[in-house]
Amino acid sequence: MKWYFFMVLMVLISCKDNQQSQSATKEESEEYVAVANHDTVQSYNYSGFKDFLEKDNDKVQVINFWATWCKPCVDELPYFEMINAQYSKDDVEVTLVSLDMPSMLDSHVIPFLKKRNIGSKVILLDDPDSNYWIPQIDKSWTGAIPATIIYKGDKRKFYEKTFTFNELQKELKEFL
Repeated sequence: MKWYFFMVLMVLISCKDNQQSQSATKEESEEYVAVANHDTVQSYNYSGFKDFLEKDNDKVQVINFWATWCKPCVDELPYFEMINAQYSKDDVEVTLVSLDMPSMLDSHVIPFLKKRNIGSKVILLDDPDSNYWIPQIDKSWTGAIPATIIYKGDKRKFYEKTFTFNELQKELKEFL
């Protein structure tokens, strides 16, 4: 029931479209599913996911929160794929964090990734306690998606908006 409430809440507040942009009791890793151009899609609760927010490996981390049912999220995914392809040799690591329901992994998420030939790392954040983890990710986050974090070391920026490629590339270059 809590998960259903969470999803209804996410639908109501999600897919926030920024007008300017259009120019822990479960195991940390519980599902491994083969996908075209992916080794695995792993499902994490927030406790397991925190490691993605705290990497200190001299790479710029780009973490995008999205869902298959969020049109602005789907519209901007090609830009993250372009960043992944163009900047991977420049020590940039893109992680796409699906907020789809875990029951949708096989029926929606995997087919979506295959159809669009997504090459970036994709994980599923499976933790129904969004009231806890949303402000842990960023205190300013309302929970709307798409949302993105870009960080390297101690420098970190959070964005609750839809990106164009040029906007995303401009923000990324501030970290290179």
